[in-house]
Amino acid sequence: MTNQISLDIQRHRPFADGFAFGDVGAYERLDGQAKFAVDPDAAPQLDVVDLKRAPRNAEGLVEFAADISIIKPVEMSNANGRLFFDYGNRGNMRAIQFFNDAPASNDPITSGHAGNGYLMRCGYVVANCAWQGDLWPGDGRMTMELPVATDEGAPISGLVRSEFIVTSPGQACMPLSGRASTRSHPTVTLDTSLARLTRRRYPEDEREEISSDRWAFARIEGGVGLDNQGAETAIVPSDTHVLLHDGFEPGWIYEIVYTGRDPLVMGLGHVAVRDFVSFLKNAAVDSNPLGGAIEKAYAWGRSQTGRCIRDMIHQGFNADAEGRRVFDGVLPHVSGGGLMWLNHRFACGVSAAGQEYEDHENVADRFPFSYAQSTDHITGETDAILKRPETDPLVLHTQTGTEYWQRHGSLVHTDTEGNDLEQPDTVRIFLWSSSQHFADPNQKTPSKGICQHNNNIVKTSMLFRGMLDVMDAWATDGTPPPESRIPKRSGGTLVTAEEWHRQFPNIPGVNKPRGPNDLPAYDFGDNVAQGYISKQPPDVGNGAYTILIPAVDTDGNDIAGVRAPMVQAPLGTYTGWNLRVRGQGEGYMHEFTGSYLPLPETDAVRRATGDPRRSIEDRYGDSDGYVKTVAAAARRLADERLILEEDVDRVTKAATDWGRPLHDVRL
Repeated sequence: MTNQISLDIQRHRPFADGFAFGDVGAYERLDGQAKFAVDPDAAPQLDVVDLKRAPRNAEGLVEFAADISIIKPVEMSNANGRLFFDYGNRGNMRAIQFFNDAPASNDPITSGHAGNGYLMRCGYVVANCAWQGDLWPGDGRMTMELPVATDEGAPISGLVRSEFIVTSPGQACMPLSGRASTRSHPTVTLDTSLARLTRRRYPEDEREEISSDRWAFARIEGGVGLDNQGAETAIVPSDTHVLLHDGFEPGWIYEIVYTGRDPLVMGLGHVAVRDFVSFLKNAAVDSNPLGGAIEKAYAWGRSQTGRCIRDMIHQGFNADAEGRRVFDGVLPHVSGGGLMWLNHRFACGVSAAGQEYEDHENVADRFPFSYAQSTDHITGETDAILKRPETDPLVLHTQTGTEYWQRHGSLVHTDTEGNDLEQPDTVRIFLWSSSQHFADPNQKTPSKGICQHNNNIVKTSMLFRGMLDVMDAWATDGTPPPESRIPKRSGGTLVTAEEWHRQFPNIPGVNKPRGPNDLPAYDFGDNVAQGYISKQPPDVGNGAYTILIPAVDTDGNDIAGVRAPMVQAPLGTYTGWNLRVRGQGEGYMHEFTGSYLPLPETDAVRRATGDPRRSIEDRYGDSDGYVKTVAAAARRLADERLILEEDVDRVTKAATDWGRPLHDVRL
């Protein structure tokens, strides 16, 4: 029995108001749903957890569906023959935002949404297919319809754990998933004595039990009353919400462990992407809107979806149902050493990877960390992400300073004890030096939020375009990309926390992190290999993985890697870490946020503050000197094929007048 897929195109619109993108011409956008039916007993999806427990149709197939979007040239004969797949992050479209310097949008349709038009001018087809099956509709998110697994019709139950942190007072109710956008696994009972709600100030603190009479499985409903009563609220029993009667205290880590039911077959997210892309790439049928015009397919995803790409490859889903390679090249960005907890019973696809403070025990970063084969020195297991040469893709893996601090990024290119690990010839890894996890291409001014320092403002979007350009040349005609640029233990540019503390300048008023987020060996229980985590929270096992961080120069900026123009011509120290403020987990690193620590403007300021870093005035003299230094940096990157020629002028123009308003330099 073969897998089935059909596309239901429900909406057809001109893209960018019909604007003609050079020789490629106008684009159009198609939206709808992909409908799938797969054989649960067939080898291509035999390892999907609980698929055999899903309901089957009359043909014995399991049905599911996913939202899709395709932005394509009107005249496919003008396309470049390349499918660019955007692994939507938590249901959100991201690729056009980052590759075109466009505004973030889940409904990109206007000329403004096209940004600088890069992907369209090149002739790419940009496609999206939902893969995260536990998202609720809303805010334009792309969602799925997945089956619920049962035990021959009876509900399946098991332990579920969720964690949440509120940042402001007045919040008393949370969905059990911890996210408003995300389906919760319903509790099997409203009896709070059979569940456990705890809180703690820091991740390693002992959990404080919240007695069962102080909270309920319930939600708050609001509305307008009758007879001039004004606004009113009600407490309604709910098997998908937790209500703390006194409210959640900001900055504390709350955790609930309960018995949930009705797990979705979440591993079908990998199948959906596999079969959708394979159909667009290979199906010579009238129902394929790309008409057999696709020669190569590339996937890009950032953060959560970078992990999803790595997980998809590791689990073998880059081979379609007929054994053909799905993606010819992949560009996972800021995934760190992570994989996805997707193909597991009671998976929560939206759940973040474990940071130093937030979701610390959500261990998405787990062995194997690297594309190359290595041995886990704690368990003795040997594995690699790339292990199927016939169907493995080319890989351009990119990460920022944040991944080394928060997401165990060094393990992507070291063994588990911190020794340099040679990568396959089909892999390149790049550190985007001194930049942060999320770099908004259109950010105007710095911000702090609940952090001690302004966020990192280094612009890196020009590097995305450079990476895709070299990927296409690599996959098309074998032109090798630039060699990996990463910090190495052997070269002294990948260091321990103790070494880093000796290097980092003593900047007045700046607190520093203790070191990178640690990664002990966790014990998730006997059933984790079969797709169910039976220990919640997990036990800390014996041993830990060695996590290293990039060495820094006298300014505190990363030495190794690809230095964006703003880092080659710094107006500050740019770090991959930022610390939480008092009352919000003070002293621990905040999520994926980096820091911008301005340089002293003049030698007089430097002397007055005791700042050890050279002044801006001494480095550049004036704004014109700064612009020339940035332009020279951009020129070098273009010559090295790390950015496009068109971005040299773009970067130079952005540096005018000290790059205000991102920087505020007053000489």
